[in-house]
Amino acid sequence: MIAILDYDAGNIKSVEKAVEYLGQSAKITRDRDEILASDKVILPGVGSFGDAMGKLKEYKLEQVIYDVVEKKIPFLGICLGLQLLYESSDESPGVTGLGLLKGKVNRIPEQAGLKIPHMGWNSLDVKEGATLFKGIGKNPYVYFVHSYYLQAEQEEEVAATTYYSTLIHASVEKDNIFACQFHPEKSSTVGLKILENFLHVESPIKEGC
Repeated sequence: MIAILDYDAGNIKSVEKAVEYLGQSAKITRDRDEILASDKVILPGVGSFGDAMGKLKEYKLEQVIYDVVEKKIPFLGICLGLQLLYESSDESPGVTGLGLLKGKVNRIPEQAGLKIPHMGWNSLDVKEGATLFKGIGKNPYVYFVHSYYLQAEQEEEVAATTYYSTLIHASVEKDNIFACQFHPEKSSTVGLKILENFLHVESPIKEGC
């Protein structure tokens, strides 16, 4: 079962539908036991950094996420879900993020002729060997909706970049943590392949009788 974390953020149902389209059972949940017993965990989201962190704490999901990562359960952050993995965001000064990865979430710089939020299709520059992009070309087009972007501290964690006014770290991978600034569930066949690659990441062997 794929657990999709329920913290009142936008775009959660479309992720559920995409996972089910790929033949996997999905459940939108905030139940700790259900989440920790799942094969994979997804943190999607559209919304504000500060409000989202408030909801994660309100629903006691912050500690659950730390436990998921510690148990090595494959974890995927999407859009706001990527940004929340970091320590802070320009969007919500003074609000502390999950801090699972190191880097800055900054507002996309203004540039003549470019609209913010960055909304629409843009090509990626994919790093060779990136797990989420197996079987996908080096420069696939994916769908973005965001006003803030990641500048990861550890270059080796960056799986794909794009350019929109500035260089954007569009996807990261570290151990069992995967994340995308773009929306794979809205990125047609390429996005479905990215989700499929995540769903095929090896899960930890669960102890049983």
